[in-house]
Amino acid sequence: MSTAAQVPDILSPEFAENPYPAYRAMRETAPLFWHEATQSWIISRYADVERVFKDKQAQFTTDNYDWQLEPVHGKTILQLSGREHAVRRALVAPAFRGSDLQEKFLPVIEANSRALIDQFRTTGAADIVGDYATRFPVNVIADMLGLDKADHARFHGWYTAVIAFLGNLAGDPEVAAAGERTRAEFAEYMIPIIRARRENLGDDLLSTLCAAEVDGVRMSDEDIKAFCSLLLAAGGETTDKAIASIFANLLAHPEQLAAVQEDRSLIPRAFAETLRYTPPVQMIMRQSAVDVEVSGGTIPAGATVTCLIGAANRDEDRYRDPDRFDLFREDLTATTAFSAAADHLAFALGRHFCVGALLAKAEVEIGVNQLLDAMPDIRFADGFDPVEQGVFTRGPQSLPVRFTPLAP
Repeated sequence: MSTAAQVPDILSPEFAENPYPAYRAMRETAPLFWHEATQSWIISRYADVERVFKDKQAQFTTDNYDWQLEPVHGKTILQLSGREHAVRRALVAPAFRGSDLQEKFLPVIEANSRALIDQFRTTGAADIVGDYATRFPVNVIADMLGLDKADHARFHGWYTAVIAFLGNLAGDPEVAAAGERTRAEFAEYMIPIIRARRENLGDDLLSTLCAAEVDGVRMSDEDIKAFCSLLLAAGGETTDKAIASIFANLLAHPEQLAAVQEDRSLIPRAFAETLRYTPPVQMIMRQSAVDVEVSGGTIPAGATVTCLIGAANRDEDRYRDPDRFDLFREDLTATTAFSAAADHLAFALGRHFCVGALLAKAEVEIGVNQLLDAMPDIRFADGFDPVEQGVFTRGPQSLPVRFTPLAP
């Protein structure tokens, strides 16, 4: 059995600055070890993380979300299993694929992206993070739900507090308290809106959730509130960091940026490779239902398991030259990268595969296209070198760029 002493601690400043060398050390020398501070077993190899996510033998549960998510969201679909999970997923999933996504929400995505870009398209300078990425997905979700975008600052504050709570691996009591306050504040905001929407259904996602019924089951006010909370946090933080990371990766590889500018059909490949190379969510936890053998030893029943997506997605046993960003790589399938058949792990896999993956793909394709249209000679601001930050979620905190404004 490997020990944590063999690798840099995931709570250390060294790890936060650059986790990728630590991930390599874990895969090579400590593919399974006990981490005392988080009270969890940590796994890092692709085969092991893939196995936990797919969970074909029902050896893992999401019971860890009882303490990890419920304090900030309430009980969510992620905590459910079996038939209860299948029915709840069937209630929400149609809104995120097929005709609903195409007809109802693509225009919402396009309009929100354009409105943000209009604020800087004539200036010659922008921060891809602050001026665009942190605002875009939250605005889209607010519009999809039929909420007032004037409340954007509140939404952003809430989801920032929730993400901080989820990433509070060191157990900071102030971060925990702020996250729990968010649950009460969001409920106070959302429950009256949900009740009013039930009385006067519209054409928005919130109305769809209020009216949805599968096998005689409908979502309660609390179910809908919890799902909206999860959607804002998961859909905001991840797409925000994905868009920033795509541009950071492409700008650092000018020949690949040029290829994408020339052929926009490569955007999904750039997104898929970004999800592999610099995934916005670096770790996801599960709980073992039985004793499970993995690389390096046995995980005991009832234990929390920290699955290091950022490490697994750079496993040299799965990907050739894994520490190189290459949207043309042949060992990553772009056509399945946004489905449960994905061969990267950034959206998880199996029955808890990210329900919003196609929404994220649509946001990224539209957003990257519109940004490249507005900034054809986009480049880093002079002297800027992008720096990733974060442990649980990770991405550039700012991304200042320069470009020549197009004539009106």
